[in-house]
Order: sequence, then C-alpha cells, then structure tokens
Amino acid sequence: MSLPAFLEWLEGTWASVGIRESILFYPFVETSHVLTLCLFLGMTATWDLRLVGATLRKVPVSEVINRLFPWAIAGFVLMVISGSMLFLSSPVRASQNIFFQIKMVTIVLAGLNAFVFHRTVFRWVAEWDVADAIPFRARAAGFASLVLWSIVVICGRMQAYNWFD
Repeated sequence: MSLPAFLEWLEGTWASVGIRESILFYPFVETSHVLTLCLFLGMTATWDLRLVGATLRKVPVSEVINRLFPWAIAGFVLMVISGSMLFLSSPVRASQNIFFQIKMVTIVLAGLNAFVFHRTVFRWVAEWDVADAIPFRARAAGFASLVLWSIVVICGRMQAYNWFD
C-alpha cells in the first residue's frame, strides 16, 4: 500500500472522522496540543537558555535539568499524543502541507540534536556545576535547540493558517 493510499484509508477511519467532525473534541485536542506544547517548550527553552548562559547562571546546571526534565518529558508525551490526534483528523491535508513537512523534518533534527547532546557532552554535566563556563558543544546544542523548536512553532502556526492548499 502506498503512503497516499494509506493516508486516504486513515482519513476514512471512524477515529479520523470522529475527531474531525466533533464539535467539542477537536477543539479540546487542539487546545491540549497548544498547552502541552507550552509546557514542553517552556521547560526546554529554560534549559536551553541555561546552556547558552542567558539565564539561571547561579543555579547548577545539573539542578536545572533535574527539575525541568520530568516536566519536559510529560509535556512532550502529551504534545505528541495530541499532535497525533490532530494529524489523524486530516492526514491527507496535513501531509500535503509544506509547513507540516518542514515541521516534521525539524522535529527529527531537534530530536537528533538532543540525542547527540545526551550521548556526548551531557555525560560530564556534573563537572559543569563547578566549571567557569559551559562547554562550547553544550552551548551550541542549546542554541540549535532554541532555533529548531522555534521553527517547529512557526511552521505549526503557518500550517494551521495556511489557506493555500
């Protein structure tokens, strides 16, 4: 089965039709997506701003991540669930939207950035608590994360308000 055929089948399922045609459920899902996006990005941006040295400079780096990470993960999981439901409501239209496509590629890049960061330089986070400066690679990862997640948000808004299908 080709991807377009799969997406057309998916759009015809009871779940897709139910979400799309619901008077209350679709707005609830959309609102949940925005709120959990705020939770995730608020925690992530605070962490990234700490990495680049723009905020919370007197708080040990390991303490910042220990306090923010559980909230960021919770926000991310709920954001993915609600985002998947939004996609499910109109998979054909979403997949053909250039802003959705850019958003998905950028999410993958942000994930790769986080994966590489956590597998490499983050291993020595405890040493940063007593160091004079955060390593360049950590600052670069924080900056890249800020840029990538900003692109995701911009594309998400452009996707929602794109009248040029």
